[in-house]
Amino acid sequence: MLLGVDFTCAPTRRKPITVARGHVVGAVLRLDGLEALPTLADFETLIAEPGPWLGAFDFPFGLPRPFVDHHALGGSTAEVITELQRRCGSRMGFRALVDAWGNARPAGQRLVHRATDGALPGISSTSPLQTRYVPVGFMYYEGLSRLVQAGVSLPRLHAGDAQRVALEGYPALLAFELAGRRSYKNSSEPDRLITRKDIVERLEQGRTRLGLRLKLTHAQRDALVDDAGGDRLDAALCLVQAAWASTRPGHGLPAEVDAVEGWIASA
Repeated sequence: MLLGVDFTCAPTRRKPITVARGHVVGAVLRLDGLEALPTLADFETLIAEPGPWLGAFDFPFGLPRPFVDHHALGGSTAEVITELQRRCGSRMGFRALVDAWGNARPAGQRLVHRATDGALPGISSTSPLQTRYVPVGFMYYEGLSRLVQAGVSLPRLHAGDAQRVALEGYPALLAFELAGRRSYKNSSEPDRLITRKDIVERLEQGRTRLGLRLKLTHAQRDALVDDAGGDRLDAALCLVQAAWASTRPGHGLPAEVDAVEGWIASA
């Protein structure tokens, strides 16, 4: 079983965590279904499901090395998130720690990035230290802590249950490959609807460097295209990353991965 998970740190029924499930047959990835998880408790239930499964989760699995070393947070992703939970107590405490560190640094050097964030030319993921606007740091704080507590295996980062494997996903990598810098989320305007249609069509045709064709029913295609928020499409894009990783030696990760920074699947 493969999972693609579009995560939010504060899910509700209006804005749930979205999960795409699927499986691979040859070069075809079949979408088996989409789910909406309105609470973090539902997310905990998901990651506790017995395996074997492999999922790509849309939140950072690590923090920039300069921040980690400055605060002596530890030498592995599990040590870092555990120590942050102990010191900060909440995601707002984490924001305060990040703000205090950033405010003491020169402008332009406050929200530093990891090596993986800029690994592909033309696109960069948001710094895991960003706790405003798109609160990626909050997603890290709430999401990674639950994966570690659930005993999930994080390849190259944390040894856990080998039947439950999680990788860091980033749907914007594939979206950029398929549609460039065209926006496709958070609007029902015609231009974004057309972009979502283009992305879905190209996923079905297998027009990515990952070499997989996404198999959809008519209803599933409509569900991905008609979701103006883009959450279902992001979950499907993460699913494609999980599927690719499932077919690659070592999940397609580089030979060297910084144990506190992590790496985005397919980057």
